[in-house]
Amino acid sequence: MASILILNGTLVNENEIFEADIFINNDIIEAIGKDLQHKQADRVIDATGKIIIPGLIDDQVHFREPGLTHKAEIYTESRAAVAGGITSFMEMPNTVPNTLTQELLQDKYDIAAKNSLANYSFYMGASNDNLEEVLKTDPKNICGTKIFMGSSTGNMLVDNQNTLESIFANSPTLIATHCESEEVIQRNTATARGKYGEDVPIAMHPVIRDEEACYASSSFAVDLAKKTGARLHILHISTAKELSLFDNSIPLKDKKITAEACVHHLWFSDADYAEKGTLIKWNPAVKKATDRDAILQGVIANNIDVLATDHAPHTLEEKQNDYFSAPSGGPLVQHCLTALLDLHHQGKISLEKIVEKSSHAVADLFDIEKRGYIREGYYADLVIVDLEQPSEVTKESLLYKCQWSPFEGHTFKSSVSHTLINGKVAYEGGQLAEVGNGMRLRFERD
Repeated sequence: MASILILNGTLVNENEIFEADIFINNDIIEAIGKDLQHKQADRVIDATGKIIIPGLIDDQVHFREPGLTHKAEIYTESRAAVAGGITSFMEMPNTVPNTLTQELLQDKYDIAAKNSLANYSFYMGASNDNLEEVLKTDPKNICGTKIFMGSSTGNMLVDNQNTLESIFANSPTLIATHCESEEVIQRNTATARGKYGEDVPIAMHPVIRDEEACYASSSFAVDLAKKTGARLHILHISTAKELSLFDNSIPLKDKKITAEACVHHLWFSDADYAEKGTLIKWNPAVKKATDRDAILQGVIANNIDVLATDHAPHTLEEKQNDYFSAPSGGPLVQHCLTALLDLHHQGKISLEKIVEKSSHAVADLFDIEKRGYIREGYYADLVIVDLEQPSEVTKESLLYKCQWSPFEGHTFKSSVSHTLINGKVAYEGGQLAEVGNGMRLRFERD
């Protein structure tokens, strides 16, 4: 381990923008101040003209390992995340086999300890018949329990009312849910097949997985959480209607029901299916421009508490199938931050709000130990950003194993200059560095 002195940066932290130096000793931020040039360090980084933010914490990724490694691996996707300024991730249980036992959960931690450049945590998966395993979860060591209340991989659709109530009432951790009504989706699918047969156009995706499907399931989850007292976090909000389910009148620390929005639902709309096709097929679906714009306003107004990616890569060959055969999901971790910064350049969101929703609020919502802020005594997970240095998304620049991106061909207005993981420079000037692996996230919970 070594010491690093970052000079002349502009910090965006805790709703303030100010100039300061940062002194890092080993993996910890030791000092923050305006005149730290006197500090003796093994390395000095001049951040003049650049901003420094806490590393992003992505609370929803699918890195596909084990079992689906032809699409992605923890090694490849964590490197792409770090290149994009994401220093910590929380990964979902719909791998193969599904993460439905404590032993299978530990297997993923073992893989990450060997192969993840970023810091990591994994969700325990819930099914209709693994409540006993869910209840074994240690809340200090695991980010949460994931419930798919809609179509999912394998045995992970939880649709048994008694099971849902038991998990909500007894889960030792936060419950994160994917909310789409399977009943509504199947009804809409039958209607689409009646009109188009098997040749349903991709433009029908937000019609099949419509506002009603999302709201019916999200409102049911909220009602169940209120009934049982569960700590509920609803993922990837995709409709304007759902915003009414979330209270923005109380501070995050007092909320028991929270929500997440993903970058693709802030960027794309149904008008983009004509050009992008199945490359922007996600569940929940990208919907109307009015939904997109309302979700962003919900982020700003604090109806929505955190921002994430739902990074879920598939091979290009898989995505180029017809509507029913093409899987939902796409790679996003390498470009989440630069996409959000483009929204800032467009005057739609402040730098302070981006940092709040991508770093601070995620750390607070999940009770993550010593991360998510630029503070003395915290782990040195930092991103140095050049707001005025464009970055073009080319196939050659992609670090995803799947080697495609829905942003390919776009030039973002900003770029990531450096990413520090636990006080080590893991990415600099477009290049990753082999500096060892990230740490397992720990949680300050009773």
